[in-house]
Amino acid sequence: MISLEQLQLQTDGVLGLTFLLATLAGALFHRSHFCTMGAISDWFLMGNTHRAKQWAVAVAVAVLGFGLLSWHGAISPLNTIYANPQLSWLSLLLGGFLFGVGMVIGSGCASKSLVRLGGGNLKSLVVLMAMGISALATLRGLTAVWRVNVLDPVSIGTGPGPFVGQWLASVTEWGTPVSIFVAACGVFAAVMFWVFKDRESVPWPEVISGAAIGVLVVGLWWVSGVMGFVSEHPETLESVFLATSSGRMESMSLTAPVAYGWDALMYFSDGSKKLSLGMVSALGLFLGAWAHAFWQGQFRWEGFQQTEDLVLHLLGGALMGMGGVLAMGCTIGQGLSGLSTLSLGSFLAVFGIVVGAVAALSWQLRRAEASL
Repeated sequence: MISLEQLQLQTDGVLGLTFLLATLAGALFHRSHFCTMGAISDWFLMGNTHRAKQWAVAVAVAVLGFGLLSWHGAISPLNTIYANPQLSWLSLLLGGFLFGVGMVIGSGCASKSLVRLGGGNLKSLVVLMAMGISALATLRGLTAVWRVNVLDPVSIGTGPGPFVGQWLASVTEWGTPVSIFVAACGVFAAVMFWVFKDRESVPWPEVISGAAIGVLVVGLWWVSGVMGFVSEHPETLESVFLATSSGRMESMSLTAPVAYGWDALMYFSDGSKKLSLGMVSALGLFLGAWAHAFWQGQFRWEGFQQTEDLVLHLLGGALMGMGGVLAMGCTIGQGLSGLSTLSLGSFLAVFGIVVGAVAALSWQLRRAEASL
């Protein structure tokens, strides 16, 4: 059994390595213009799939990496925050839809807002503040009562389990780790076929940056699930994943961590607030984007010029905060980390996000045409 001092050193190591990986991700996001909303809008408005392929490659690599770690027994999706035997389908779909609408009218999702703030965009600061307040309210405030009493009870069982790998195992009678890996290989192959089927239009810079982002997501799974795992806590004698808000294995997710970050900033002196893997990820993403913007000479202050723009960004942030909590994650938490586990709930949440984004883009398009 490890001592409390060793436990603290291990926790510090988890937070430090998480911060390093998140900082690299922030610089990469800023350099490559990685953005889920941008991928959807480019495809929907212009028929350009370059950023969609970048996002798809990131997901495919993250899926394959998670499958490999699961196959080797290093981690298990059953230890993640997505391992829920009941599928709260209404909350996931509605939350995803609200998040999708919010990220369009707020000019970017949580990750894009952090990256844009790192480049000097103060509009994103307003979005992140509104998102944090809304997320906290939905986690444990006024709208949390509505969430718990109305939305969360609307659920269905997941049968063999909440992950595609478990369903495959139930059909084939293979072991769960093998089934998870086989399912991951199938998804990876299918996505890569779509990306490379038209070789002349393959956006190599986007493909490479997408693959790097996928690797970083897998790296965070390893940090949380392997480096941060303690089989027997010296005080509780129970197994624990260090520095996670949920007590389970986590990778990158931003909505709730941004909310907890604002909460810790305001109430740090009460002694109960501690840094978590998610909070450090959000901070690292912001600082990585700032460092890259400053190094490239791209840092520029930007603010609001019209009241209507301010209102839309406030509303977008509020919708993202509520939606991200209802959907159990954002375009990163569900769209990358969640999908890497092949969670059924993540597919529902991402579907809701895409539908919400397309609906908001259609509204913006009609509004622009009416003003001509």
